[in-house]
Amino acid sequence: MAENRRKPHAIFIPYPLQGHVIPSVQLAMKLASQGFTITFVNTHFIHHQTCKAQSNMDLDIFSKARASGLDIRYATVSDGLPVEFDRSLNHDQFMAALLHVLSAHVEELVGRIVRSGESVHCIIADTFFVWPSKIAKKFGLLYVSFWTEPALVYSLYYHVDLLRLNGHFGCQDRREDTIDYIPGVKAIEPKDMTSYLQESETTSVCHQIIYNSFNDARNADFTLCNTVEELEPGTLRALEDKMPYYAIGPIFPDGFIKSSVVTNLWSESDCTQWLDKNSKGSVLYVSFGSYAHVTKKDLVEIANGLALSKVSFLWVLRPDIVSSDDANPLPEEFKKEVAGRSMIIPWCSQRVVLSHPAIGGFLTHCGWNSILESTWCQVPLLCFPLLTDQFTNRKLVVEDWKTGINLSSKKLIIKEEVSNNINRLMTGESGAEFRKKVTEVKKTLENALTPKGSSTQNMAKFINDFNAKIEETAQKPKPTSNST
Repeated sequence: MAENRRKPHAIFIPYPLQGHVIPSVQLAMKLASQGFTITFVNTHFIHHQTCKAQSNMDLDIFSKARASGLDIRYATVSDGLPVEFDRSLNHDQFMAALLHVLSAHVEELVGRIVRSGESVHCIIADTFFVWPSKIAKKFGLLYVSFWTEPALVYSLYYHVDLLRLNGHFGCQDRREDTIDYIPGVKAIEPKDMTSYLQESETTSVCHQIIYNSFNDARNADFTLCNTVEELEPGTLRALEDKMPYYAIGPIFPDGFIKSSVVTNLWSESDCTQWLDKNSKGSVLYVSFGSYAHVTKKDLVEIANGLALSKVSFLWVLRPDIVSSDDANPLPEEFKKEVAGRSMIIPWCSQRVVLSHPAIGGFLTHCGWNSILESTWCQVPLLCFPLLTDQFTNRKLVVEDWKTGINLSSKKLIIKEEVSNNINRLMTGESGAEFRKKVTEVKKTLENALTPKGSSTQNMAKFINDFNAKIEETAQKPKPTSNST
């Protein structure tokens, strides 16, 4: 029992979007394998979608992990909206619920666990939540902030007041010149900032989340980041000067392809047999992620560009990619034209697909998970950012690492340019150069995860620092409270 009491126990709350849940699950697994007890908290909606995708409405996603000896418990809370509510179609209402309502349900759960007599030491929560430090303080817990995107994006948000002060954000006549004053960040163009930092309207619910979450993040005891020290050295050093900040990425499941924990919110199509029929490096994988939308006009131009390119492709086309109200956005003649060299499916296991030898390129929205996974599989990228961090991620890929190119050099997507850039990425000397570059960056990721690699060492340092902080906190007298 004494040994059990010394085991650190973390309540882990991921942001309820697929791209945030995936690395959160893998981080929970890593910490559990290092001796942590984890109580992992999904929303009812994420749980419902995951169960529906698996055709198992009683699914405990960590049952196999527990069977292997990891101490991971599983709980769910309401995000404040009915499970059947269309969050994709009603983005602002969903974000408002996360801003104003979810915290009450999380606080109730944390209070219940603490009052049960269970020894709890910290909350690990996504940086985008606006309330973790307040809940942690109320229950005398440490707060570990988990940032699922690159350190560069964190730094831009962290210094939003500096951007405002210099006229690059939050004013009518926004400056369009180079930004060269953010600590640890090399010169960056305004077009390479996140979508929210490029907008002139700065009072939206998403802007409120950004302001409030980064105010709250300043109170974190530790911040973990899903990036690699060698990829963003200057930015990370500047952040480490301000706070305990640890680059521990890339956060993948052991073995990369398969995880014992299911996280997909849609049923997966098995495309392995189709891929097996294609020659090495000949197939372009196309996916725009789990949440962002594409305009119908752009989607049709991309489709026509794919047809024009004559390249074989596997396209993950979510049913709501344009809108939940438009389930068939592609013209019928397109499907007939490409029938012999294409497979179009609603969802798949992305890591399985990217690992297949037939895949030679990835047309992507530039979500951070997609970039890390594609790099790990040595697949170069054709970049089409849609929202939030994706514009900054694109900059890292195209300009810093040179492991990919832009889908379009203009704001207007046209099929001819789409076709040309597909062939530029997939074939000839240019294609070979991109594959060479992405192989070099993959080696950097690989080295970081070796026993003496930077991410392995940073994780060990975090755990040591965390345990020391627990000991330090345990020596202090508990604050008395008059609240009932």
